[in-house]
Amino acid sequence: MPSEEQLAAERIERLQALAKAATSAGETDRARTYVRRARRIAERNRLSLPPEFKRFTCDRCDAYLRPGVNARIRTRDGHVVVTCDCGSHARYPY
Repeated sequence: MPSEEQLAAERIERLQALAKAATSAGETDRARTYVRRARRIAERNRLSLPPEFKRFTCDRCDAYLRPGVNARIRTRDGHVVVTCDCGSHARYPY
């Protein structure tokens, strides 16, 4: 029988897939709901979110980011800047 942490991790992965599909279909509000649920599950179970999930979600508006659709990606000296439509910036080293 899987532990609670394993179940929570599986749910987070499933919600990530659902958010990605909803964003592709143009249902941004539904995708936001999935992102919020996944974050809530991670908080409740004291889990960290997968790196891919962190990179493709906006911390400010909970949008699932799709480059060229609702996010702009730029490279700078030593880091990547991801800008959401809401104006939020995220910087990642490379």
